[in-house]
Amino acid sequence: MAFPSKLLNPGEHVVVSTRTHPKALVLPGLALVVALVLAFVANGLIEGTTGTVAVWVIFAVGLVAFVLGPLLRWLTTTYTFTNRRFIKRSGFIAKEGRTIPLNRISGVDFEIGLVDRIFGCGTLVVSDASTAGSVMLRDIPDVEQVQLQVAEQLHRLSSGDRRDDGA
Repeated sequence: MAFPSKLLNPGEHVVVSTRTHPKALVLPGLALVVALVLAFVANGLIEGTTGTVAVWVIFAVGLVAFVLGPLLRWLTTTYTFTNRRFIKRSGFIAKEGRTIPLNRISGVDFEIGLVDRIFGCGTLVVSDASTAGSVMLRDIPDVEQVQLQVAEQLHRLSSGDRRDDGA
């Protein structure tokens, strides 16, 4: 996925841009299948138009709450590291963003659990000097590779190597 170039400063370029792993959609997908089966079973057991309408209205509410909400969050949340900053953006109508300059990041670590190893993802922990302390980015695909790329940018910045900064 491409980060919009209009949101980059002059001389700034994207190093890594990602979103959470699609495994985040497994539970909403299962919820959709279960809800659909339950709706069809309930529709077959309940007689009358009012009962049928009620079943499908309940299904639609469940669909929005448990499937469309997580899907929209997944589609609209991105994590981007440039050669100057970390950017987290989310939201479809109401947008939210967080930016941390790379020179404020004190470390980038990763954690990979058993299930994460199966899916090829993990948690990236970005530590900064703010009062919040760190940002945990869960279910990042190829988390080890992302950590290496970000660590390389941090090393370039700390060693004064500005070749990759466009300056």
